[in-house]
Amino acid sequence: MADVAQSQVSPHGHGGETRRDFLTLTATAVGAIGAGVTLWPMIDSLNPAKDTLALSTTEVDLKPVQVGQRLTVAWRGKPVFIDHRPPEEIKKAQDVDVSTLRDPQKDADRVKPGKAEWLVIVGVCTHLGCIPLGQKQGDDRGAYGGWFCPCHGSVYDTSGRIRQGPAPLNLVVPPYVFTSDTAIKIG
Repeated sequence: MADVAQSQVSPHGHGGETRRDFLTLTATAVGAIGAGVTLWPMIDSLNPAKDTLALSTTEVDLKPVQVGQRLTVAWRGKPVFIDHRPPEEIKKAQDVDVSTLRDPQKDADRVKPGKAEWLVIVGVCTHLGCIPLGQKQGDDRGAYGGWFCPCHGSVYDTSGRIRQGPAPLNLVVPPYVFTSDTAIKIG
């Protein structure tokens, strides 16, 4: 019976645990931590740069923009057109028979509820990426009073919808929210 008890005890006097087991676990833990510390900068470099993140949103104060005036701001390196539309321009955009449009969208789907006077669109022609005219006083705004791309003749209405020319789609409405009655955050 003494022989059985003697065989269950390791040569170091402990029941199955050895100094080698402890060193193996310690070395494995230190190696895993070292690998994590070494790989973290590479993993973190896959995140967008801080200057890129700063461009991902743009806040715009709308107080100085008068009715009938248009403003251009930059968002993600693209121009964004903000139009403070007068009531007659809104009515004209709402009265369009959507079934006649190439890219059918109601005016109400292109503006925020209760804020139809503010149209916010990306100012890049959907044909070949030109910047349409119509932001400045005196610019050619085309037959529909919106924007005109002189490169290939695309004409957009007062809601930024394609009405004539080769552009296949309406001007894009970027993601935006009203942060107050006179301020928006794009992106």
